[in-house]
Amino acid sequence: MFCGAVMLVLGYFDSLMFGSLTLYSVLFLPVCALTALWVREGDLLTAPVVVPIAFAVGLLAVADSGGGFSGRLMGIVSALATEAGWLYGGTLIAGVVVLVRRVRLIARRVAAHRRANLSGG
Repeated sequence: MFCGAVMLVLGYFDSLMFGSLTLYSVLFLPVCALTALWVREGDLLTAPVVVPIAFAVGLLAVADSGGGFSGRLMGIVSALATEAGWLYGGTLIAGVVVLVRRVRLIARRVAAHRRANLSGG
């Protein structure tokens, strides 16, 4: 929810102030990192899945729109195609942060298990 809401707000802000897909895409990167840092430990693996969806949600506001539904759809598809590098970069950032958090979580669990076995054994 956080990521989608923030990207939608950033999309509207960008469309009102600047109208730049590049600025929107650059702002996507810290949102990806924050999403991966703030997601609950039980939901770690969802962060890299959610961030591309949130990118597309924010594009509803910032993408060029012609006339009607088909024009809006073509604007979103074009924006996804031209900003794919930023989209992949943000997803990679979220994936790396989640991976590091997951490894640290597993290491803590293993250490706690070892301490429990040593003290009880």
